[in-house]
Order: sequence, then C-alpha cells, then structure tokens
Amino acid sequence: MSSKFEAKNIRANHRIRAPQIRLIGAAGEQVGIVPAKEGLRLAQEAGLDLVEVSPNAEPPVCRILDLGKYLYTLEKKEKESRKKQKVTMVKEIKLSSKIQEHDFQTKLRNARRFIQRGDKVKLTMFFRGREITHMDVGQRVIERFIQEMSDMAELEKNEGLTGRALHLYLTPISSAKKTLPKKDETGENNAEAQDKQGGQEAV
Repeated sequence: MSSKFEAKNIRANHRIRAPQIRLIGAAGEQVGIVPAKEGLRLAQEAGLDLVEVSPNAEPPVCRILDLGKYLYTLEKKEKESRKKQKVTMVKEIKLSSKIQEHDFQTKLRNARRFIQRGDKVKLTMFFRGREITHMDVGQRVIERFIQEMSDMAELEKNEGLTGRALHLYLTPISSAKKTLPKKDETGENNAEAQDKQGGQEAV
C-alpha cells in the first residue's frame, strides 16, 4: 500500500510533516486547525487514516478516511481521464485505379476496422505512368470505396491531386448522425412518410 501512495506523492499518517493541519472529519465535517498529531490520534481512534488531500493549502488540508478506498478512487479517475484523452490515429489505405477486387475488399475490411476503433482513414490513390490521363477510373474506385464506408464513415477532407496522388480523409460518423432517420427520394424522412401514409389509410 505504501509504495502506491509514495508513487503518487500522497502523504498519510506519520508521513504528514506539517506541524498543524486543517482537519476534515470522517463524515466530511470541518474540525478546524489542529496539530497533526491530534489529527492522527483521531484517525486511529476511528480505525481510519489521516490523509493529506490539499498539500499546497496553508495549513495543508487533511482528511480522516480509508486510504485504500481513496487510492482506488484516484486510480479510477486517472483511468477515466486517460480514456477521454485518447489520441485519434490516422491510418493510410493505399489504392490504385487498377486494384483487383480481392485487394479492394481486403483494404475495405482494414478501413472499417480502423474506423470502428475510432481512428481516421487517409485514402491515397496513386496514378502510375499513363494512369494519370485516365483519372476518372481512379475516381470511380474512390467513390465506390467511400460509398462502401458510408454506413460508418464520412468524407472529412479532400486534398485533391498532389503530384501523382489523390488524398482524402474519412472520419467516423458520430452516433448522433447514425441515429438520424433516412430520407426518401422526396426529401421526407421515413417516419414522416409512414405517418402520412397511415393518415391516408385511416381516411
């Protein structure tokens, strides 16, 4: 236990160095400013620990609590914080205008896997030799790829042609957009169309 709170630079019990502390009781009540020894005595009587929770205060704030539970709470908060700070990776998928169907499907599966875990996908279409004179063929491959990904990803940026390569970026569709009702050819969403149809049938 001691190694954990030493690593986190948490002072507790006999490690508290300040002669006086601002003490908070086990029930969260403000006890006031007391000698550190008095705070330790009260903590021991309660079968708990005296933990320095605000070391930079003057005097430092200490609280009577269960040190093990306190460390567990801190670790849990740190894990949640790291999850929120997840770095989005950009994974590149390279295509060609003459790509075979097997390779196309393999790259499509990889792209879907990247998107599913929250990464972005950079699509790079290379034009070799005379392929640059038939860019429409490569464009159709890209358009098909984007269409195949449309249920989970959307086009974020199209950098256009750079040298002999096209660069586009796909990003995961937000959960809010995924739940939006689809529109039919008239521009009405399915729910509205069904309501109208139901209303006509009732008449």
